[in-house]
Amino acid sequence: MDGTRALAAVVFEPLLPLPLFFALAALAVLAVALALWRRARGAWLRGFVALVLILAIANPRLVQETRQGLTDIAVLLVDETASQRVGERAAQAAAARAEIERRVRDLDALELRTVTVPEAGSAGTRLFDALARALAEIPRGRFAGTIAVTDGQIHDAPADAAEPIETATGGAPFHLLLTGRPGETDRRVRVIEAPPFGIVGRSVDVRVVVEDLGGTPATAPVTLTERRDGAAPRRTPVPVGREHVISVPIERAGQTVLEIEAEERPGEVSLLNNRAVVAINGVRDRLRVLLVSGEPHAGQRTWRRLLKADPNVDLVHFTILRPPEKDDLTPLSELALIAFPVRELFQVKLREFDLIIFDRFSNRGILPPIYLRNIADYVRGGGALLMSVGPEFVGPASLYNTALGQVLPASPTGRIAEAPYRARVTELGERHPITTALPGANLGDAEPAWGRWYRRIETAAPRGQVLMSGPNDEPLLIADRVGEGRVTLLLSDHIWLWSRNHDGGGPQGEILRRVAHWLMKEPELEEEDLRVHIEGERLVIERRSIAEGPPPQVTVTSPSGAVSTHSLEPAGPGRAILELPATEPGAWRVSDGTRFAFGAVGAANPLELADLRATAERAGAAASRSGGATMWLADGVPDVRRVLAERAARGQGWIGLRRNRDHVVTGVADLPLMPPWAALLLILGGAVWAWRREGR
Repeated sequence: MDGTRALAAVVFEPLLPLPLFFALAALAVLAVALALWRRARGAWLRGFVALVLILAIANPRLVQETRQGLTDIAVLLVDETASQRVGERAAQAAAARAEIERRVRDLDALELRTVTVPEAGSAGTRLFDALARALAEIPRGRFAGTIAVTDGQIHDAPADAAEPIETATGGAPFHLLLTGRPGETDRRVRVIEAPPFGIVGRSVDVRVVVEDLGGTPATAPVTLTERRDGAAPRRTPVPVGREHVISVPIERAGQTVLEIEAEERPGEVSLLNNRAVVAINGVRDRLRVLLVSGEPHAGQRTWRRLLKADPNVDLVHFTILRPPEKDDLTPLSELALIAFPVRELFQVKLREFDLIIFDRFSNRGILPPIYLRNIADYVRGGGALLMSVGPEFVGPASLYNTALGQVLPASPTGRIAEAPYRARVTELGERHPITTALPGANLGDAEPAWGRWYRRIETAAPRGQVLMSGPNDEPLLIADRVGEGRVTLLLSDHIWLWSRNHDGGGPQGEILRRVAHWLMKEPELEEEDLRVHIEGERLVIERRSIAEGPPPQVTVTSPSGAVSTHSLEPAGPGRAILELPATEPGAWRVSDGTRFAFGAVGAANPLELADLRATAERAGAAASRSGGATMWLADGVPDVRRVLAERAARGQGWIGLRRNRDHVVTGVADLPLMPPWAALLLILGGAVWAWRREGR
C-alpha cells in the first residue's frame, strides 16, 4: 500500500447564490472604477473595503486532505486445460507462474491475484470468461493489467476487431505469454458426420477427414486405422484433407464403438487428436418373434401376453389346434382354420426372426426333418431358441429326437416328476444376469418366497449354465451357447401359475423378459460385460461376470493419454464397481485385458483437443489492442515493470502493469481564510479611514 501524504488547496464557498454574488461583485467593481475615473479622494480606500467585502462573501477556506494510497491489483491467468498438458507446456506454465509471482512481490504497491482457468467441457478454454469473473471483484480504479499464461488455444477471445477491447480486458494492458513453441505442426482426425444410432442388421456411414495443421501437409496417403468394439484393426490408406467414408455394420443392440486413428506425422506436437471415437447406439427396428404353441394347455396365453405387451415386438403366433392324426371326418371346407405355412416360416423367412419359441410343441409330422435341421442351423448361425416343455418332451414325438436335439442343452430321461416344489436360483444363477436379484429369490440356504410348481421334466447330462433348479438341485432352467447362437430350456410348463398369483405368485414376467432379451443378445443381459458411464464428474466402471473369484484389475486411459490401473470393489453377486474422478473432457477408455469400454465426458472429440498447436492468432489481437505484449515463454519469462497510464506497457523483454495512484481520504482539515471577525474589522477600519480622508 502507498504511504500517507497530505494535499492542501484553497476553495471558495460563497455565502450567497452565485448569480447574486457575481452581480454584487460587478457593482462593486463598477463603483470603484467610477470613483477612480473621477479622481475622487479616498477611491482606493473604497476599493479596499469593497474587496474585503467580496472576499468575506466568497468565504475562502484552506482545505488540507490526508490521503492513504491504495495498492493496484493485477490478474495472473494460468491456463490448466487439456491442451496445456501437451509436451512441456505444463512445466513452462508452472515455472512462469512462480517467476512472475516472485517478481511482483518485489514491486511496490501491487497485489497479484492468480486465477486458474479450468476445463470448460465441450466449450473449450474460456479464458476471458475467467477474467470477467475476476474483474467483477476488482475496482476499475485499481486494476493494473492482466498476464495470461496459455498456449493460445482460447475459444472465447474477442473476435470483432471493431468491438471496444475495454470490455474484455478491463481497460488495462492484457499480456499474452505463450507456452509451447512457434511454428508447431499437428495432425488430427476430424469427424464430419456420425449418426447417433443405427438399425441392427444394417450399416451406417461415418464421414471423417485427416487434416495436417501447420507446415506443409503430407502429399502421400496416410494410414487410417479403424477398430470396432476393440476387435482386430483394419488399416486403410487415405489422402490428407479429403473426406473418407467408413461403413460400420451394426450387428447387435447397444453401443457400437468405433475408434479411428491416423498415423503419426513426423514432428507433430501431440498424438492426442490423431484418434477419434464414435459411439453408435444400435437399436432394433422391430423384434420379430415366432411363437409356435403345441396342444392347448392352461399356460398357453402366458407367452402371447408377455410378447404382445411389448410394442417393439412383431409377434407371429401359430397354435396347432388340430394335429394331423386327429381325423373326425369333418370336411376341410368347414374348418375355419389357417393352414400352417411351414415352408414360408421355416425355410424362406426363418432367418428374419430374432427369436423362435416352442411352447409344449411335439413333432407329429407337422415339421419335416429338413425344417428342423434349418432351425438347428439357424441357432448355430446366431439365432435364438427358447423351449418351454411339458410331458410331450419325454415321448416319442419329442423334439429332442429330431435334428433339433443336437442344439438342446439336456436330454430327457423319460421320467416326469409331479410333486409340489419351489424353484430355486442356483449359485451360478445368483451371478447370471437372467436370474440375479430376482424379487423373492432364495439367497444362500434361505427359501424362496414365490409360489410352488407341481411338474418338472427330468433330464440327464445337462450342459451350459443351470440357472434354476428344482428338488435335489435337479436342472429347471438351462441357458447355453451353441455356435454363434443361444438356447434356453425351461423344464416345466407350470410357470403360468405365478401369473395367476397361485401360492403367492412369482416374478414370471421378469424371468421370461430377461430370458428373451438374453437370447436376443441385448447388451444389458450379457453375463460377461464391462461398462462405463458418467455421473456428473465421476467415471463409473461396472464389470459383470459369472466367474468366481475377485475381478481382474482394469486399465483406465484418460483423454490426455494418462494410463492408470485400478482394482474394482465387489457390489453384489457377479458385479464389481469402481468410481474415479473424470475432469478431463473427451473419451475415457477402460480395459480389463479382454474387453474394452468407453465413456465420454462432454463431447467424445472435444473442442479443446481439435487443434493442439500453440498459437497467438486467437488472443494476440486482443493483447495488441489493449496495449499489451505477446511473447513466447520459450524465449524466457519477461521482466515485469510498473508504468504510468499514459506510458507504453511493453518493450523488449519486459511487460508493464499500470500505476493508477488510487487512494482513500483518511482526514480533512478545514481553515477559513477570512473569518467574520477579521472581515468586520477590515471593513470598519477601511470605511472610517476613507471617511476621514474624504472629509478633509
